[in-house]
Amino acid sequence: MPLHVAPAPAPALRSTLTALGSPTAVREAPVPALRAHQGPLSPDHPLPLHVWDDVSRADGTPHTRLAGWQFLVRGGERAVATAEAVLTADGWTFGRFCGGPYVASTERALAQSEALATPYQPRLLSVPELYMLTLWLHHDLSSNGAEGLPAAGDLLVPLAPAPPGIAAHRPHHVADLLPRLTLRLASAPLELREPA
Repeated sequence: MPLHVAPAPAPALRSTLTALGSPTAVREAPVPALRAHQGPLSPDHPLPLHVWDDVSRADGTPHTRLAGWQFLVRGGERAVATAEAVLTADGWTFGRFCGGPYVASTERALAQSEALATPYQPRLLSVPELYMLTLWLHHDLSSNGAEGLPAAGDLLVPLAPAPPGIAAHRPHHVADLLPRLTLRLASAPLELREPA
């Protein structure tokens, strides 16, 4: 079943297109694959980026917040970077270009998710406490992407590199993965945890 991608806010898309159309912004991006690409660049697969920064809460109820919209930046047939739009006091604005392993991993997870029998709305879910990024497959197809909390039946697909003990590119129900994340956080060395 195809994924039901929520449309990004028009100003978020416009700010990303403006950044991609700026030779200076692309040339100064800290992403070698983006700087080296010859030819047109285009934003693809808008994904709302949510942050889950309280995995260690005692009640285990996920609380997320929308942090921005992320686009895969296509250069020809493949993604060469991601572009992130963030909400500021003045509205949506371009935030940054990113590279690294999460670019290809996001592209792979989206392709894998297209083959699932159940339709989902794709989102990204960042878990800063574990330095982890997941593709969040949300059950509510009518949502605008900015709202909603992870539900027990939603799927999370950890992107590579995933924390030790968590398999990348394997879909997990939120209800099944939450105890493993909490356990992983409890066993993480103090120097690997983000400061309070």
